[in-house]
Amino acid sequence: MSFISYLKDGISLGSIYAIIALGYTMVYGIAKMLNFAHGDVIMVGAFVILTAITKGGMSPVLAVVISIVFCTVLGIVIEKVAYRPLRKASSNLAVLITAIGVSYLLQNLALLIFGADAKSFVTVIDVPSLSLFGGQLVIKGITIVTIVVSVIIMAALTFFVRKTKPGRAMQAVSEDRDAAQLMGVNVNATISLTFAIGSGLAAIAGLLLCSAYPTLTPYTGAMPGIKAFVAAVFGGIGSIPGAMVGGILLGVIEIFGKAYISSQVADAIVFAVLIIVLLVKPTGLFGKNIQEKV
Repeated sequence: MSFISYLKDGISLGSIYAIIALGYTMVYGIAKMLNFAHGDVIMVGAFVILTAITKGGMSPVLAVVISIVFCTVLGIVIEKVAYRPLRKASSNLAVLITAIGVSYLLQNLALLIFGADAKSFVTVIDVPSLSLFGGQLVIKGITIVTIVVSVIIMAALTFFVRKTKPGRAMQAVSEDRDAAQLMGVNVNATISLTFAIGSGLAAIAGLLLCSAYPTLTPYTGAMPGIKAFVAAVFGGIGSIPGAMVGGILLGVIEIFGKAYISSQVADAIVFAVLIIVLLVKPTGLFGKNIQEKV
């Protein structure tokens, strides 16, 4: 029964990674940029919820809505101020360094505003636990909510990208930005929308992460953000189903690594998976090889 319990915990953690990875894969798939500040947007979203409830006296639902809106606007501002001027830079290294800079900026702003002390996250999701096998296996309500929400988000994003006009515009921009612009697609608005969706998902991920592990600091989103990037690469960055599968697989690997090997080397195991995937299948599980014409 302990194996099933570990598997359940792994799927729950992996579902959080999957939601974060969906933000990575959306931005990279459309704009071909790695937004390493994405993990810190998770932290910002969690702090907005905590502040809205404890300081503003708002209801949990209203606090979550405000957090999603705030992070969505933050994502648009980050794209417009930090990334858009570098979109035609001769090297992707400039964008990467800028992303790291934005990450440190958000962390240090959070340190100035909220301090370095860990905060206890408030109870936002109050769903009863599910008891199975005569009480031998207990599935927490937050675990159920996390898995269900991640599946719904993946399905909604897949439908949005494939069946809606903005989604088809995203596919066109991803395929050929200049050709899409010639066909009347507003490239700037499309990329801004992509960042908005990714940052809104980061707010939801922050809620689920801090509900499952109720401690919040300015560095809360840093490691989950990096691991979610590993999950996106694992599944095939740019692929929505790949981000979901990669996130869940990575969560299961991490939990089993902590349970059966050592909790001290669990993170090392996660990054070892990234190295192995890049060596064996650089495009990831669902990624495609792209041939460039010379």
